[in-house]
Amino acid sequence: MQVHQTIPIFRIFDEDKARAFYLGFLGLTLDWEHRFAPDLPLYAQVSRAGLTLHLSAHHGDGTPGSFAFVRMTGIADYHAELLARNYAHMRPGIANQPWGQEMTVIDPFGSTIRFCESA
Repeated sequence: MQVHQTIPIFRIFDEDKARAFYLGFLGLTLDWEHRFAPDLPLYAQVSRAGLTLHLSAHHGDGTPGSFAFVRMTGIADYHAELLARNYAHMRPGIANQPWGQEMTVIDPFGSTIRFCESA
């Protein structure tokens, strides 16, 4: 077996809040979005620097309160970038852990992304 990529699916309930958080605050890029019809829920992919997430407004896709752990490098620079955006709902810090530095963000729907740069 060979795994090529794992893509977490996060449930969203408000498209404007999701765009503000994932695109505006985290600085991810909208790769594509899909709807089965104009009045049906959004399913979208966002990404940045090797991180890919799916965002879904479909009932049953993802669970509010989901959690993703993201190994990365450059956490101090990314932290400074996020703080410079002055996002009204989140000002994450960096926690020093025995295994590395961690920065945790929580989306408007209760899902958590923990970024970690290994020690």
